[in-house]
Amino acid sequence: MKNFYKIGEISKLYGIGVDSIRYYEEIGIIKPMRSESGYRYYNIHDIWKLNVIRDLRSIGFTMEQIRKYLDQHTISSSLSMLEDEKDAISKQIQHLQKLQKNVDRRLNNIHSALSLPLDKINLIHIPSRHCHRLPKGYNTEEEMDFLIKQLINLNQNRLYIIGNNQIGSSISLPSLLSEKTLSYQSVFLIDEEGTDLIAGGDYLCVTYRGNYKQSAYWGQQLIQYAHAHNFTVLNNLLEILWIDIHTTSDEAEYITQLQLQIE
Repeated sequence: MKNFYKIGEISKLYGIGVDSIRYYEEIGIIKPMRSESGYRYYNIHDIWKLNVIRDLRSIGFTMEQIRKYLDQHTISSSLSMLEDEKDAISKQIQHLQKLQKNVDRRLNNIHSALSLPLDKINLIHIPSRHCHRLPKGYNTEEEMDFLIKQLINLNQNRLYIIGNNQIGSSISLPSLLSEKTLSYQSVFLIDEEGTDLIAGGDYLCVTYRGNYKQSAYWGQQLIQYAHAHNFTVLNNLLEILWIDIHTTSDEAEYITQLQLQIE
């Protein structure tokens, strides 16, 4: 077994970048020997330190915590460090489990969207929903995308949009009825931590695939259906994006649901 190793050998053997190794030397954690020609040579003790640094850095320990341990380690400090390492790993596991549930839910959202009945009006009871809302109108998809990013940033635990079917807009009914145009009044993100509330109750719903412009047609169909069945329309039309540009670049694959609250 070799007693000394060059920096390139250490880097390849332990998967630690040369720049990182030099940085550890610069801050005094490791102190390699130098040959007459100036080459760095690392001994077994240096390698042990690099192993400790690599393992502890991988689970989030700071360089100051690692330095303190390496400067003077005892059985007591090693036990304490291992307990801290165990706690850090446990937190990482919890974080990964949370991410896994998040991804599973978003996968389910997409699969659910693909199974929704299309171009058919249904009466659905929907419970009240907490949300973050921005009372800002928009005219283009680019403007909406900017507002969506603002909404998502309101909850730093939800920095994702792929597979998120809880983003929507409110469409003015007067404009839809009188001008047959889509006038977007606000955008919202359904979130149990949201401070706003979307009223629960009975909703006439229809789902379509493709360009958002179809919301004008289907919105009018919902209103006509409500009047034909003697329902009273209570609020503006809600447009929910089940599958949009964040999930597919093919507009033909977009899936949108309109919800019209009635009684």
